[in-house]
Amino acid sequence: MEKLKQRWGISSNFQLFIIFIVFGITGSTAAKIAGPVTEFIGLHPDSVHPVLYWVVRILLIFPFYQVLLVFFGWIFGQFEFFWNFEKKMLSRFGIKLK
Repeated sequence: MEKLKQRWGISSNFQLFIIFIVFGITGSTAAKIAGPVTEFIGLHPDSVHPVLYWVVRILLIFPFYQVLLVFFGWIFGQFEFFWNFEKKMLSRFGIKLK
């Protein structure tokens, strides 16, 4: 855990715990939201090939996840950490934020 705390630039175990909680809540929420969104746009597992359905669903989860990560980070008082995390993650995809 010390290596992770050092890599992320955090000092306390409590902050690390909060960060793990935010990651968990964000992932679960994004996955829950993707279901109704795929239904809304007319994609159902029975109406399209399962591979296509899951590819589209995962692609839909990605933008929701990005927004929710910063939102839940803000709620839990870790906005700065998650904003920097987002900028780093998006820069790997070629998206630069200031």
